[in-house]
Amino acid sequence: MVVRRLIAPVLALVVLALPGLATAQTQTTAQTRTLPLWELGVAVGAGYTPDYPAADEYSTRILPLPYFVYRGRVFRSEESGLLRGRVFYNDRIDFDISMAGAVDVKSADNEARAGMPDLDWMGQIGPRVQVRLAQAARDAHIDFELPIRAVLGTDFSRFRHIGFMSVPEIAYQHDNLAGTGVHLKLGVGATFADKKFQDEIYGVDPQFATADRPAYEAKGGYMGSRLQLSSYYALNERFRVFGLLRGDFHQGAANEESPLFRSKTGGTVITGFTFLFARSRATVVE
Repeated sequence: MVVRRLIAPVLALVVLALPGLATAQTQTTAQTRTLPLWELGVAVGAGYTPDYPAADEYSTRILPLPYFVYRGRVFRSEESGLLRGRVFYNDRIDFDISMAGAVDVKSADNEARAGMPDLDWMGQIGPRVQVRLAQAARDAHIDFELPIRAVLGTDFSRFRHIGFMSVPEIAYQHDNLAGTGVHLKLGVGATFADKKFQDEIYGVDPQFATADRPAYEAKGGYMGSRLQLSSYYALNERFRVFGLLRGDFHQGAANEESPLFRSKTGGTVITGFTFLFARSRATVVE
């Protein structure tokens, strides 16, 4: 029942996207690129983000992370940080099992959540389908992406399942903007999650209720929409810079009445660089 409530609104977006398949072209019309099979390095990013969806408090984080890209036919580790294993793919459809993640929130650092349990580090894993709707130009394409993932939380002493979520997105991507070598992606998407996940974010158990924060039991459904622009550029063979701008819009979300729902709009800014230590001599054609 929970999964059915989650999938139903998402399927409506799929129906809207299907007519675009009639205009899709195969990838053989796009420019192919010869790239290393794998790349290894370090990524350093700085971000200014809401503490959680619809929060009115922000955090600044600087994170150094290992950077690993692998462009195998089945297993893929991509520049965006997405890990996935391909189940099926052709010129238009790519079906895989993919993973994504999010950082934690310390309730002591957030006024709205003061005295409540921290929000753990979160990881997501589940099936994803990506459909090529159109080959817009030589290096550009329009895709529809539909992930449905289980969300796991951890404080590194234990793991627990905290619900399901989906973020269907339609995105325009250009791999060589105006011939400059800039990679750009512009996407619009919507977030849906089940009751269990949203209660993790917006629920207030009676023992944590206060005069300004009444007890609240969250509902599943729509969480909000987003408009996101991301880009990266290789300055040379080893050094790349990247950036991301995202606007979040939570009007009409299922849990607007939660005392933890503090803002209907939000934004995220991330910038950083990657430095490659090594790359394979073996290459693949992308």
